[in-house]
Amino acid sequence: MAFGSLLILCDRMKLTTDMDKDKILIRGVNWIGDAVMTLPTIETIKKGSNNASVSVLTRPSLSAIYDGSPFVDRVMNYNRGNKILTAMKMAWELRKEGFSKAYLLQNAFDAAFISFMAGVPERIGYERDGRGWLLTSKIPYSGEDRIIHHIEYFLNIAAFEGMKIVNRNPWIYLSLEERIKARQRLAPLKRPILGISPGAAFGETKRWLPERFIQVAQWFVLKTGGAVVLFGNDLHDRGLYETDKKLYLPLPNKLSVVGQTTLRELIALISECDLFLTNDSGPMHLARAVLTPTVSLFASTDPKLTGYIEAGFKTIRSNVACSPCFKRHCPKGDLRCISSITAEEVFFELSDLIPKRKAIFFDRDGTLCHDANYLRRWEDFRPFKELPEILRLKGAGYMLIGVTNQSGIARAIVDEDFVKEVNRYFIDRHSFDDFLYCPHHPEDHCPCRKPSPGMLLTARAKYGIDLKQSFVVGDKESDILCAEAVGAQGILLGKEGSGKDRASNLKEAVDLILS
Repeated sequence: MAFGSLLILCDRMKLTTDMDKDKILIRGVNWIGDAVMTLPTIETIKKGSNNASVSVLTRPSLSAIYDGSPFVDRVMNYNRGNKILTAMKMAWELRKEGFSKAYLLQNAFDAAFISFMAGVPERIGYERDGRGWLLTSKIPYSGEDRIIHHIEYFLNIAAFEGMKIVNRNPWIYLSLEERIKARQRLAPLKRPILGISPGAAFGETKRWLPERFIQVAQWFVLKTGGAVVLFGNDLHDRGLYETDKKLYLPLPNKLSVVGQTTLRELIALISECDLFLTNDSGPMHLARAVLTPTVSLFASTDPKLTGYIEAGFKTIRSNVACSPCFKRHCPKGDLRCISSITAEEVFFELSDLIPKRKAIFFDRDGTLCHDANYLRRWEDFRPFKELPEILRLKGAGYMLIGVTNQSGIARAIVDEDFVKEVNRYFIDRHSFDDFLYCPHHPEDHCPCRKPSPGMLLTARAKYGIDLKQSFVVGDKESDILCAEAVGAQGILLGKEGSGKDRASNLKEAVDLILS
């Protein structure tokens, strides 16, 4: 029997059991950075498929990226080994699962071949790498991965199937326990903490010079009195070795965890850094997915395709004519692109990200005003009489920032413009510096809804706030958990009695903060 006929026969074979029409397979990508950039696409597919069961097939080394995600029901590992035999074995295992759709985020022929052999009826992906005949839904490809940001490149796969794009921001879900464990590991160090990742698996054209990383690290410690943490996974990497051994700093000012972390531990440790310096590499994307302010260095690659240009994230790009070349090794042999980035440039950009301010984050309903059970009209708005007391905090050098969950917007109970008007009242009348709100439903699992720390991290990036020197005041346990997630001090308001971290009203909360 001809091989092509065998493939057609395999595609038409039916399982002995009824296929579950609500099981979706997502073939993941092969690199840390790419995996992070696919997270918005995975969320979009999950939400656009009536919350069908979603399984991600990925390399074992990347599975930790999806841990804790509410949009991934199962992670399946795929070790390539012998390409043909391993692919056929994997196809057989997938056939038993009875997937109804396969979204191929990986570009390779292998991804389409395995899904085809597994008998998945619908196979969606870019028509490239000679695999178009294996797909049932073919997304036209004209070099988009060299034209648009890769987050958009992956989102195009879901959009092609008519799905509404719900999010463009990657987010990795860390548990409170993971965050606290990482914080404890860094506890012997002085703050602020600069994380440094000198490596890049792609090749030499992405690697800034070790001596310049050392210059930046020494400058940072001298300027701030803080500490640096050196990250990397290859103990035999020459650049990492040189950076580590030649960076002469005592323990309170330096910690090397090169080769000493799992991927989850790496992510959690990056989240606990106050700022981060990295080449265009996997850790750069991990930093974005936990909203750690970052300076990233680009030489042979293009930040328009894989970088992040937003508050708290700065990009330094090589200014030589041959950049970007997208080559692993320099065709000219002189690495002029990465060498053209000076330590002084990096000093300047990092200086702007050093956290210099402190803030008090206030919940709104039940903390600043009476909780009207979805406040939606001015007649029900009643600020607490102690509200003027918070001005004393401004005099002590604190920023005042509101952070409020407003799921009534998603539930169509509260008008979003009214929420903005009420928030504006606190800015105009009580000197708040900003007022952030989460408009999402709890089932959206967004990173900005407390107890998730998204709003606090956004404020840090926007205003340069030292969260470890800040407070969160609120009347619910979710406010306190939000504070714990970032290492701020939480004050629970409105509970009877007094004591450490509790206050019966705003005046007591202010007194506690200033004591």
